[in-house]
Amino acid sequence: MIVGQSGLMTNLTDALVRGPRGRRMCLEYVARTDEAVRTAVFWVGHEQDPNPGVLLRFVGDASDRKQDPTYTDDAVAALIDGADLTEIRVDIVRDSLQRSVDLARYWQEPDGEDVVAALPVVRGALRRVAERLVAAIPELTATRGAVQWAVDWRPLNDAAPLESAPAAVLAEWTRAQREGEARAAREWPADPRANVSGTWWSVPQRLLTTRGSVLDALELVEDFLGWEIATVIPVRGAGETLEIRSPDDWAHLCRAYPMEVTASRRHDWFRVTGRDGRWLIPDWQRVSERWDAVHLTMVGYLSAATQLIDIDAEYGSVIGGWGPDSTIWLTDAAREWDQGREQWTRPKDDWRWTRLVLPGDQ
Repeated sequence: MIVGQSGLMTNLTDALVRGPRGRRMCLEYVARTDEAVRTAVFWVGHEQDPNPGVLLRFVGDASDRKQDPTYTDDAVAALIDGADLTEIRVDIVRDSLQRSVDLARYWQEPDGEDVVAALPVVRGALRRVAERLVAAIPELTATRGAVQWAVDWRPLNDAAPLESAPAAVLAEWTRAQREGEARAAREWPADPRANVSGTWWSVPQRLLTTRGSVLDALELVEDFLGWEIATVIPVRGAGETLEIRSPDDWAHLCRAYPMEVTASRRHDWFRVTGRDGRWLIPDWQRVSERWDAVHLTMVGYLSAATQLIDIDAEYGSVIGGWGPDSTIWLTDAAREWDQGREQWTRPKDDWRWTRLVLPGDQ
């Protein structure tokens, strides 16, 4: 079926509003460009957060303290509806995307602002924001490109060779998953509300993983650990790549190559989704018999990550630990390119990275 430009934009808007990471990006953007929205989202988010923490207030004496403002869901939506979206700032879109990725959670409940973005009336208001942001992110639907980039979070003179034994990695991962699932079934409580946490990733973490741009590889990182220096490695790959563009694509992959992970994932993923049931992820060793690589598109991530993906009446799944526009290599089909490695750095209090010019660079 051929989808026209108007239909494509509508589909992408729907995808952003459907996914927690897409909604959070939209909410971040409008909050960063409208002070009234920012204030309302802060207070409602604090109220909705399952772990809100303590607000510190500095006042001269008790008589100076004002009552905290209160906002209804409808009031937040009305403020979003009234925000000026005439001119979209691409740099703020990028800031908002980075923030949404950085705040992805797979081991605990969504934070307050994720909850705000999911409120039905707020979600409806965010559709207008999504419509405007879609045009500012041309890479939303990009498939895996020929040029890719891997990251080693160490200096150039200490960086390691690329992972070159995917078959061995997958064999070890498969063994570990099955042993971990059996151990969790024996030792962990079946009550998903129990205070237990374990493995929450959906993809093998030791496989070669690449991104479509240097800045995406450095800046769009879940659960970022504060690195301030990185080696960026150019990669080229061949073979067949499966594209994950939507929750439905992930569900299809899980149905085609199922691996049950109920015992080992139930507690973390219950906290993320609220679902008490059985869980699947793809059996990546079997997937490698058909595909050389699997690529999660930007829109696939924004529409699917950190939420329940229904597989069928019995099983669900979560895409966890896999960034936007990211490719995992299941076979030995990718090679380091002769373009040369680069060293990048960032200031301690800033997430923006710059290339470090080393002696001998032209």
